[in-house]
Amino acid sequence: MADDIMNFTDEVSATVEPSELSKFSPGLLTFAAIVTGTIMLVGLFGNLLTVVALLKCPKVRNVAAAFIISLCIADFLFCAIVLPFAISGFWTRTWSHGGALCKLVPFLRYGNVGVSLLSIALITLNRYIMIAHHSWYSRVYRKHNIAIMIVFSWMFSYGMQIPTLVGVWGKFDYDPELGTCSIMPDDNGRSAKTALFVIAFIVPALLIFICYARIFWVVHSSEQRMREHQRSQHTSPGTLNNSTDKRSTIKDNRETKARRNEWRITKMVLAIFLSFLVCYLPITIAKVADNHVHYPVFHITGYLLLYASACVNPIIYVIMNAQYRAAYAAALCCPLARLSGLTSEKWNERHGYNYNNTQTALSQVSLGESRVDPRGTMAPAGPGGR
Repeated sequence: MADDIMNFTDEVSATVEPSELSKFSPGLLTFAAIVTGTIMLVGLFGNLLTVVALLKCPKVRNVAAAFIISLCIADFLFCAIVLPFAISGFWTRTWSHGGALCKLVPFLRYGNVGVSLLSIALITLNRYIMIAHHSWYSRVYRKHNIAIMIVFSWMFSYGMQIPTLVGVWGKFDYDPELGTCSIMPDDNGRSAKTALFVIAFIVPALLIFICYARIFWVVHSSEQRMREHQRSQHTSPGTLNNSTDKRSTIKDNRETKARRNEWRITKMVLAIFLSFLVCYLPITIAKVADNHVHYPVFHITGYLLLYASACVNPIIYVIMNAQYRAAYAAALCCPLARLSGLTSEKWNERHGYNYNNTQTALSQVSLGESRVDPRGTMAPAGPGGR
């Protein structure tokens, strides 16, 4: 086995030819290397900070956070393991790391891409069940079910590449047209590139699209029913005593805040998916439509966008979610006592974080947390949360 690896290493090193990258100006390739290096540094810091914040701050640690942690780990590994070789490729315009790594690096690259997209699909499915099928939520998102979903996303993403890794259906090899290692045809001319990209990208993307179509339909219908209910209350005859009217108003305000918070989280997940489309769709089209690399610029642009996907999610969290901003600030600036649970109420209020107003009916069901029943009152976590 060791002899085979050494022979493969020697074979790759001997057959490396000047790639299409050599047709680009040195300045352009240097710029690409700098951009990739910047993405790597931002991604390493942002994803690590997100994992630490979610693990250390219980008030933002809910079901969706488990999938977000998995997504951030995949992106962190992508930045730590894959991007250094991408920088080297842009800088040297060839592959100079031997045959064993020429098989391992694309295996890790595409595996982490699959984990990222499946994690986003699982987060979207979580949002869909939470909004459209409230009664299922506590049964579906038990601790062991969440663990199974996360493990499946990793095993499937890497497992579907095993035939290519062992050379049964295509192979991982040096692509002289791109100056990097990728999926290449095997000795029989077969390549898994198109099939893998369709399975890993189009199928989860369709699932996400269907879930969001249903989410928007359910939210729109719910808002219509709410408006009709409010109009009927205002126009109905009779009088209500002040205490009853006050209780109704408080309940409506609480439910409205809960719906707004869940809708903010849903919009954040939608933004993550749209950014993923922007980052991954160009390279997917390039791999499928330009299999022989007639337009290398399109491929390089696609790779840069793909690399950028590993650092955009923490930026989206900061921009779109006040709770995540508070958790990041706690992880960066506060002592361990405060970081262990965002326990300072004054600090929370000063940074715009009010847990009592943002606690929702469904996002606290699992992971051993309290939950809020549909009437808006607190209830202990049931079997689904233990």
